[in-house]
This record gives sequence, C-alpha cells and structure tokens, in this order.
Amino acid sequence: MLIDVLSLVLGIGFAAVGGELFVRGLVGVAAWARIPPGVIGATIAAFATSSPELTVALNAAAEDRPEIALGDALGSNMVNLGVVVGLLLLAGSTKASDLSRRDGLTGLALVLLLGVMVIDGDVARTDGLVLILCFAAWLAIVVRHTARLPEAEQHGGSSQDETVVATLGERLHGRSVIESLIGLGLLVAAGRLLVIGAKGIGAELGLSTFVVGVVLVSFGTSLPELATGVISKIRGHAELGLGTVLGSNIFNVGFIVGIAAVLSPIDVDRGDVWISIFLGAAMVPVLFVHTGARLSRWRGVALLGIYVTAITVLIGVQT
Repeated sequence: MLIDVLSLVLGIGFAAVGGELFVRGLVGVAAWARIPPGVIGATIAAFATSSPELTVALNAAAEDRPEIALGDALGSNMVNLGVVVGLLLLAGSTKASDLSRRDGLTGLALVLLLGVMVIDGDVARTDGLVLILCFAAWLAIVVRHTARLPEAEQHGGSSQDETVVATLGERLHGRSVIESLIGLGLLVAAGRLLVIGAKGIGAELGLSTFVVGVVLVSFGTSLPELATGVISKIRGHAELGLGTVLGSNIFNVGFIVGIAAVLSPIDVDRGDVWISIFLGAAMVPVLFVHTGARLSRWRGVALLGIYVTAITVLIGVQT
C-alpha cells in the first residue's frame, strides 16, 4: 500500500511540474514556429494541459486497465469545471465569450454521447473511432474559424489570441524547447506512476480502478489546468484559463477516451460512469444558462458544490 501511495504522490508531482513545463514550452515552440496565435490559444494550449491525461491513457491501455483512462478523463473534466473554474469565479467574475459557450456545449455533447455509448456496458473500438471523428470535426471548425479571421487579428500583438501566447508561453525559443522536452519526460513518468498507484490503491481500498481514476488520478492530471487558470487570473486574463479548460475537456473525452478505447476496449460499470457523466454534465448549464457577458461568483460556489457531491456519491456507492 505504501508503495502505491508513493507512486500516486510522485505521479501527481511529476504531472504538476511536467504539465506546467510542457504547456509553457509547447506554446512557446508553437509561437516560434509562427503558428497563428488563434490556433495556439484554441487548440495547442488545451492539448498541452491535457497531456497528463494522454500519458495516463496510453499507460492504462498498455496495462489493460483502460477504465483508469475513462475515469481520469471524466474526473478531470469535473475537476476542470468544478474546482478550476469554480475557484476562478470565486476569485472574481469572469467574461463569458461566444467561443467559450461553443466549446462548453461541444464538451457537453461529447459527454452525453459517451453516456449513450456505455448503455451496452462498454466503450468499444468503434465508439472510440466515433469520438475521435467528433473531436476531429470540432478541431477542423476551430482551425477554420481562426483561418478566416483577418490577418491583423491572427498576428496583431493587441489581439486576445496573442495574449494567450504572452500569458502561457515561454518567450525564449531555446528555453521553450528544453522545457517541452523535460516536461514531456516528466509526463511519461507520471503516467506510469499514476497507473501503478491507482491499480494498487483501488485493490487495497476496494474501489474500482474507474473510481480511483475519477477521484485521485484526475486531480493530479488536472494540475496543469489549475496552474494555467491561476497564471491567467494573476495576469488579468481569467477568460484565457476558462477557454483552455473548456478546450481541454473536449480533448479529454473526444481524443483521449477515443484513443484509449481504440487501443483497448473499455468495460464499464454503468452506474459509476453515469453518475460521473450526469453530475459532470450538470456543471455546464450551471456555468452558462441565463448568463450575460460575465460569470458571477455564485456559479463558482455551485460548481464546487456539484464536484464535492459527485466525489462523495462515487465513494459512497463503492463503500
């Protein structure tokens, strides 16, 4: 048990440090490669913050424990909205853009689609392919939208998208490459350690590996989103943290669960999965329904409350 706990703690630490370095480095490298800032803000930053979930998914599939990947993805989405966005809103109201609403609804649609897929008790390879295709369609829409923006909006230093690079990216080119590589190495190690720890702790406590993924692993893999949100808030651009979190949620379900299912079909306990899906999905209407230009603090309280409820119910069902 002690070894498993140490593996989990080390994995969380590696995911936190590696995720932060990978986000800064990858965004910096993308800017250095002259990728339009809009593409960086909408896709690359979100992918970078989801990289810990990806390494967990690959390791879990290799260990024939893909349910850890499913639990991690759904749990990370709940942490992202319930904890990260909840804390952002508690610290002060935040702008809600049309793009954030689009990505929030896209993430909600993917989660509900996943809920339909698990009716037969598993997420099959064909289900994984459907999720990946849906994710690819969203990605194509985002890139096309960015490509249609005026040149000044894509490359102008005063644009909001340029602010993403300035806020989240490493400015020194050589350092951005080094940070990317170090971060990637730490993330690979984190994925392995988190899977080992989750398997052992689940067996010792009588919890399913899916629930361990939702409750424990997901908190560690969501630390890059938390760091991104904190940095964005400190630098006066909390809306960037919100946008990155919503994009990360789409990556988690569409790309990461899709990849995990294609590599190793996922057998599920429908009760646990539906609890996670229902309570996770409930956060999106709380965030966006009947809102004006800004999201107020009470929504942050509600999001945190839903997250605590979800974790309490899942642990209660297992014990």
